[in-house]
Order: sequence, then structure tokens, then C-alpha cells
Amino acid sequence: MNMPKKIEKKAKPAGDKKATPRPVRPGSPQVRSAGAPATAGTAGHLVNITETAFRDAHQSLIATRMRTEDMVPMIWKMDQAGYWSFEMWGGATFDTMLRYLDENPWDRIRIFRKYTQKTKLQMLLRGQNLVGYKHYADDILERFINKAAELGIDVFRVFDALNDIRNMAKAITVAKQAGATVQGAISYTLSPVHSIDGFVKFAKDLKDLGCDIITIKDMAGLISPSATWELVSQLKAEVGLPVCLHSHCTTGIAPTSYIKAAEAGVDILDCAISPFGSGTSQPPTEAIVEMLEGAGFKLNVNKSLFLDIAEYFQDVKDNAYSHLITPVAERVDVKALVYQVPGGMLTNLVSQLEKQNALDKFDDVLKEIPVVRKDLGYVPLVTPTSQIVGTQATVNILSGERYKIIIQEVKDLCRGLYGRTPAPIDPAVLKKAIGGDTPITDRPADHIAPEWDKAKKEMEGVSDSEEDILTYALYPAVAKQYFDAQKDPLKKKARQDAIKAGTVTPEGHPQRRFVMRVDGEDYEVGVTEIE
Repeated sequence: MNMPKKIEKKAKPAGDKKATPRPVRPGSPQVRSAGAPATAGTAGHLVNITETAFRDAHQSLIATRMRTEDMVPMIWKMDQAGYWSFEMWGGATFDTMLRYLDENPWDRIRIFRKYTQKTKLQMLLRGQNLVGYKHYADDILERFINKAAELGIDVFRVFDALNDIRNMAKAITVAKQAGATVQGAISYTLSPVHSIDGFVKFAKDLKDLGCDIITIKDMAGLISPSATWELVSQLKAEVGLPVCLHSHCTTGIAPTSYIKAAEAGVDILDCAISPFGSGTSQPPTEAIVEMLEGAGFKLNVNKSLFLDIAEYFQDVKDNAYSHLITPVAERVDVKALVYQVPGGMLTNLVSQLEKQNALDKFDDVLKEIPVVRKDLGYVPLVTPTSQIVGTQATVNILSGERYKIIIQEVKDLCRGLYGRTPAPIDPAVLKKAIGGDTPITDRPADHIAPEWDKAKKEMEGVSDSEEDILTYALYPAVAKQYFDAQKDPLKKKARQDAIKAGTVTPEGHPQRRFVMRVDGEDYEVGVTEIE
């Protein structure tokens, strides 16, 4: 594959310093202190920018497939641009790097640490799920967070799909003890049981746990300008911590909501450099900066560097990843406003139904998703609940009968193994899923035995590295394949050649696959990760 000339640029390292956590980096942009919340609409209010091109932007548009080697040439220049942080790790990156890119996820932190001096390194942590799709034991969580901080992660954005604070508490405590900055995230969604007051109360609980910043995490681009104003204003007034807004352009309203957020006193906005902005990604960095600057807000970014940065990423996108771009990912889709379905779910749903020659079921599945979501207690649609709801909705339609087949993850949700749902699960669905079993009501992780010693023993003869053992503990099957390929030069070359040729890049990147036989026809069902 021909790589763009820009990729051949030599990156400039920031020095051969040890990878140690630095919660406050000298010279880096700072958020307003908790004791001095911004006054809404104040001229000159500082708005910081988190750049998502290295994580969520390419997760949203190209299924998390950007290779580290395509990031390195621009890290140094972007470090001079005045961003508050780079979101560059976590979410789906860990799984994807192992499974599809043949890369060691831990090395990406080391590389970014080498080339950055001014900008904080930030990751997305799924609470007790870490970077996986199930809860892990506390001993694995502690080692994972401490290792990430040791290698150079400065900011941990912690969220839980159900907004169950019990699933976030341990991660927040451990990250704080490691000296990191913690963003406690609210998974924003709309339903009869979600409200501005409820989100504010949740933010107060996050503050009590020690969070430094409150993030509004709007996975589907649902937050309207008026709701943005109301929520940011109340968070600033009643919680008193800096506030960050993270949204997606899926519905087309995110850029306007960003401006209203700034007027309400928001401290940080998540943006993506334009080649990887818009569509199901974040609002484009350049446009948001231009609008904020024109409205009189203070910014620490050097926008004169944006043209070079955008040109580089446009070359990378066109020459290395154009085969991964789908029209659904790059367009505004108002269906998300009606069905509250994140853009990544829409993209994957189309892909999977096309493969099964069942695209005629698309509208039926789309309409079924909010029904299943309601039945399961109005769960926010973010990993892993987005997969759970999307897959069950698809199964319902393809089987021709609602809950004729109930996937294991729905059963586990009904048993309380994912945590407390925002509203009670429909009693009929609960009975059909788990019969007379009694769901647990305490913290799910309290039911998980320690896992470190078991993983260490199973890795004997493969690796005694703490990083490798953690990788295995999170993704046993995928890790085994990865480690096996690293030891065999022929296997490694074949794996890398296949990656470059795109032969191991399944469209939509579903994490869960199911094969169903309905009236003699086989249907393969897969749902991708959101966030």
C-alpha cells in the first residue's frame, strides 16, 4: 500500500525521560480551579480543547483502525498547538490494536510520552470494565490503572454505561491514588427516567468520590443547545468543578451545543481535527476554535498550526483508510434523534444486515431498539449496553418473535451483573430471561474473585511481563493469538501483510457475533462498540 509522503516526516522526541505520571504538566493549559467557576457568558472565559483524533475520532469513523505509525509524525507539532489534552488511549483501542493492528497497546502510551511535553495524555476508562466488555476483578483493575499511569496517562475519563457509580468508584479511587487527573463522566441520554436534576445529583456524587472534572459524555449527539445551557450552568453553579462536554455530530446539533456550552461556562470541549471530525465523530477543531474566538472566548491553541495538521491527516485518511469510510459514518442522520441510536450502531447495523441480505429489516430493527431499551430499564446506549440492546433488537426481528431467543448478555443484565439499571427491567422480560432467580443488588465486582494469580499462572512460559499478563487477563483468546504471532517471524509477517491488505478488517468491527437460523436461513448478527 502506498503511504502518503507526510507519513515519512521525522517526529521530534520530547527527550528521553522516564515514563512517569505527571498530573500537572508545567506550561500546559490549565482548567479553571474548582473554587472559581466561570460566569456564564463572560467575555474572555478560557475554553480548552481536547483533541480526539488519536482515539474517538478514528474509532467513530474508521472503526479504531489508525495505526500508531500514522500518528507519530504529527504528535510533536500537535504538542505545540496548545491542546489541553490528547485523547489517545482506552475505549476500543486496546482490543483493536491486538486484534487488527498487530500492535502492543502499552507501547502507544510510551511513544506518545516520548513525543509530548506540553499536552496531557488522556484515556477513556469504562469503569470496572476497564477497556473490555465485562467487569474485571479489583486486582486486575488496580494493576491496569497503575500501569497506565506509570507509563504516562495523565487523565482518566471514567464512565459507566448505566451511570451506576458503584461501577466507577474503585477506578476513580485508584486513579487518584496514582496521581492522575480524573474526569468523572455522565453518560448522557434521554428517557422518562433521566433528567437534568438527576445528572447534577450524579455529578455531585462523582465530586464526593474525588473527581477533578465532570464530563458530559453525549455518545449519540442528542444534547440540544438548550439542554446544554441548562446542564452546564447547573453543574457549574451546584457542583463547582470544571466541566467538559463530549459529543458527536451524528445528529448535526453538536457544534451549536458546543457554543452554548461555552456561553454557559464550559471549561473543555472535545474536538477532532477536520479530516476526522463531523459525521459520527466530534465537531471539527478548526471550526469550533474559529467560532469561539470570534465570540470573544479565550483559547490557548495556536490555530496557525491547524492547516498543516489537517493536511497531514487528510493524506493519511485518503491514502491509508479510505476503504474503511462509509457514507453512513460521515453524514448527519436525524434517525438518531428519533431512535436515540448512536451513529456507530447505525453504521454497523447497515453493514450486518447487508451481509445477511436482510437490509429490508433495517427499519424494523431500528424501531425495535428503543423498545428493547425501554424493556431493559432505559439503559444508555454506550459500550457494553449498546451491543446488548442492538443485538437483542436484531434477534427479536430476525426470529419473528420478541424475546423468543434471549442473548446471554441480556440475561446477565437482568441478573444485575452489569449493575443497577436506570429504571426497573420489565417484569415479563425479567421472568422470561432468568425465571425465578433473584438478581443481585450489590456491587457486581464484589462477586468476582481475584483474577491476577490465575492469569499469571496461565501465562507461564509465554511472558512474565506485568503488561502482557494484564493484556491476557483482559482478552485471553486475542492475546494468545497476538503473543503466538510475535514469537514466529513467519506468522507475524503474514499477519502484518494481511492487515496492510485489509483482509482482516471486517466492516463495522463487531465485537459480538451470533449466528441464527430462522426458517432455514442463517443470519450472522454483530454489534460494534460505542465509545
